[in-house]
Amino acid sequence: MSTKEKIQEELLVETSELPLNEIVLYNDDVNTFDHVIDTLIYACDHTPEQAEQCSILVHYKGQCVVKTGEYKELEPRCTMLLEAGLSAEII
Repeated sequence: MSTKEKIQEELLVETSELPLNEIVLYNDDVNTFDHVIDTLIYACDHTPEQAEQCSILVHYKGQCVVKTGEYKELEPRCTMLLEAGLSAEII
């Protein structure tokens, strides 16, 4: 195995070992579909279709995972959701 291949393998192992977290968005009786959709597009970089699907899932199921990744990447996104008046947490 070449040095380059060893480095690539080590990077793959390190990447696969990073713990992934999720932002869970919860349903509420306050926010409109349009507000939730616009906020998901802004805060989570969703496409309009993704945001609409998530808003429907939240409405009917009570919650939906809207973003997955490393905690440090999710924290500012979750903060944006909370500042917009949505109910969300990182798990």
